[in-house]
Amino acid sequence: MQTPKFPKGKPPFSVVLKERVGAYFAETQQKITGDHRLYWKAAILVLAFVALYVHLVFFTPAWYWAILECIVLGFAISAIGFNIMHDGSHGSFSNRPWVNTAAAFTLSVLGGSAFMWNNKHCIIHHTYTNVHDLDDDLDAGIFLRLSEHQKKYKMHSFQHYYFWFMYMQLYLFWILFSDYKKYFTRKIGDMPLKKMSVMDHILFWKFKVINLSLFAIIPIWMVGFTPWLIGFLVTTQIGGLVLSLVFQLAHTVEDTTFPLPDDANKMEDEWVVHQLKTTANFATKSKIVCWFVGGLNFQVEHHLFPKISHIHYPAISKIIKQACAEYGIVYNEYPRVYQAVASHVSHLRHLAKIS
Repeated sequence: MQTPKFPKGKPPFSVVLKERVGAYFAETQQKITGDHRLYWKAAILVLAFVALYVHLVFFTPAWYWAILECIVLGFAISAIGFNIMHDGSHGSFSNRPWVNTAAAFTLSVLGGSAFMWNNKHCIIHHTYTNVHDLDDDLDAGIFLRLSEHQKKYKMHSFQHYYFWFMYMQLYLFWILFSDYKKYFTRKIGDMPLKKMSVMDHILFWKFKVINLSLFAIIPIWMVGFTPWLIGFLVTTQIGGLVLSLVFQLAHTVEDTTFPLPDDANKMEDEWVVHQLKTTANFATKSKIVCWFVGGLNFQVEHHLFPKISHIHYPAISKIIKQACAEYGIVYNEYPRVYQAVASHVSHLRHLAKIS
């Protein structure tokens, strides 16, 4: 399919932002990638995951402790995705390419596909954010209506009530269905999938087998089918809910837009302005939230500068806010997590009412 084009701004707002952010790194003499703060966090998260997994599978505690540990494991998996995999996939975890590749492949160990994620998220989502039929993040099948441009079904009248349950299924859907759909159809939504090399095919199936072994075969062998199934569902439901909420709060809220190309297949705004209109921040003052979600609460900064590690987002957000104020461009932000969640629910409720 023919993808839409973004016009050049007058004056080019993107140039102003790049110059100012570039000047910040030149003055502070910092690398744009991660440093010891990110590496220590990555070590903590990986060790937490390994410890929880080993204790649950090989030293299985009483059922009530096991349930609690499975809940924490769901949070740990989400945090690894936010902090390690996400920065690695964008090449911002380290200035060493092989380290970024290793960080990105944590997703493959956890059940997803690093190749599919790179195509779906790093290329398509980051280019055509909130554009109907292009941004696959808006596609929840018939179950949820996330944009006014999507077809409305009767069930959507209640989506602002049941969306919690649907979000809990994301992780399961991701590792058991969506990656395979992309693989066999060679498409991400309506966009053709980038051609896979022989090594891409090998790695896709190799890590699917590794994940199946780690999260199903070995646990079933050690603890039995029923305890495994309960623990697996608890872990994936928690992971799915956390992953879904963090990504949805960044783009599907009341203040973000869902622009379409015109008849000439051109977008209204230059790419940088498009990102600002389709993206929102939340809880940027909370160090706990920022630590856990890998700076994805600074989603504006991430979309404008995906090659910059999230550890720098608090600093460069001040530069971007100032530039937006000077150029009269709205900078979407919610001070608290609950306010962003409330806005997301209101957005779903609004789409449930309109045709």
